[in-house]
Order: sequence, then C-alpha cells, then structure tokens
Amino acid sequence: MAAQRKVALITGARRGIGFGIAKTLAADGCDIVVCDIVEEAEVQPALKELADLGAQAIYVRADISVEDDRARMVETIRERFGRLNVLVNNAGVGPLSRDDILEATEESFERVMGINLRGPYFLTQRVANYMAEQKKADEDFEGSIVFITSVSSTVASISRGEYCMSKAGLTMAVKLFAVRMAEFGIPVYEIRPGVIATELTAVVKDKYDKMFAEGLALQPRWGLPEDVAKAVAGLVRGDLAYSTGQVIMIDGGMQIQTL
Repeated sequence: MAAQRKVALITGARRGIGFGIAKTLAADGCDIVVCDIVEEAEVQPALKELADLGAQAIYVRADISVEDDRARMVETIRERFGRLNVLVNNAGVGPLSRDDILEATEESFERVMGINLRGPYFLTQRVANYMAEQKKADEDFEGSIVFITSVSSTVASISRGEYCMSKAGLTMAVKLFAVRMAEFGIPVYEIRPGVIATELTAVVKDKYDKMFAEGLALQPRWGLPEDVAKAVAGLVRGDLAYSTGQVIMIDGGMQIQTL
C-alpha cells in the first residue's frame, strides 16, 4: 500500500515565498493547505497549479492574527484530511509606512506584531497540540514545524523597527517550540531568508540591485522563492532530522563578516 501523503499547512501561500514553498512541497508528494486572507477566486490559479503537481490542495481563508480563524482553519484540516504533518509559518507583513523609530506609531506596532508574531505563535501552539495528539495515537506519525523569519531578526532597520522586533520574536519562538516538541519527536526549524525577489520586494528593486552590485552578499544575486522552498522541502523530508531548533540561512552569505 502506498504511503500516506503528508499534509502541509502554509500560511501566506497564495504568492511569493509561500507559493514557492507550496509548489515545491506539492511536487515532493505533500497535500497542501493554502492559508491567506483574499477571496477564494483569487487563489484558484494557485490551487490549480498545485493540483497539476499531484497534490490535493484546499484553500482556507483565515487571518492568523484572529483566534477564531486559527481554530476554524485547524478544524477544517482535521475534518478534510484527518491529519496535519507540516506547519510552515510564512505569512507576514511590513509596516504600512516605513517610519523612523522615533516617529513610529503604536497602531503600526500592534498590527505588525499581531500578524507576524502573536498569530504564528498561537497558531503553532494549536497545531503543536494537534501534532502531539496525532503522535500519541500513532507512534509512526511524522511532523515538523518551520518558521520563515528574516535576516531582519538580527539586522537592525530603524525605518521598520516593529518588523525587526516581530522577526526577532519568532527566532525565540523556534527555540521554545523546539524544546517543547522534542518530547514528541517533532523538530522545529527556522529558515532566515535575506533579500528575496517577490511582488513585495519589487518596489525596492533598484535599491537592492545597486546594493548587490556593491557587494551586499557574497553570492551577487537576488534570492528566489525556490531557494527558500528547497530548504523547506529538505526539512520536511527529514534531511536534517538531528538539527531541531537550528537556523538555516538563505541569504547568499550576506551576514558573513569579512575584513
């Protein structure tokens, strides 16, 4: 009998890095749950592409900063698939405007923290409990949790302090859940991308083109969603099974200090 396909929940998976991850996991034999906040019609092309790769793919419209949405999403997965093997915390936003930290507003801070930190933290709590339940019921259950953070978790950008702080918080969340889920044999990882070419970064293309030309990274090109996605796929397959809690840098060597 063929092995049961893993089910992967990817937040913010309609486009960009999230969709790159969804496609790579689908091609690797996973069924996919796409989480985003847009109307379902906007997600249909993505779902079709995932289905063409052999995946059962469903869309759950949910705002991860809202408790009821998180609960409904996990319950939908339970009802539809009866299992959840993989959580990829990818969804995130930047500030509505890039303000100096001496002028930044509490409104922006609360919005970014709700989506980028509080939402993933409590979604992971809910999913981790579901995974622990599955492991107790079946010792052969395989689960993994991946947080997509950013070089901004350690690199200071004074025009988007709330974003940097939210990603730094996720870096600690990875360690916390790695410790807690070790009891159940469920590894937790952090993938920390550098400058990745997506619709969101297209607006600063000229800026980063210039910075790459001036030596921003050892590998002088933009990162691609598939660079991140390949790393996620390796973690989900278990290629780094003895490395829970570790950080995988996908930044072209940007943070290596040189003299």
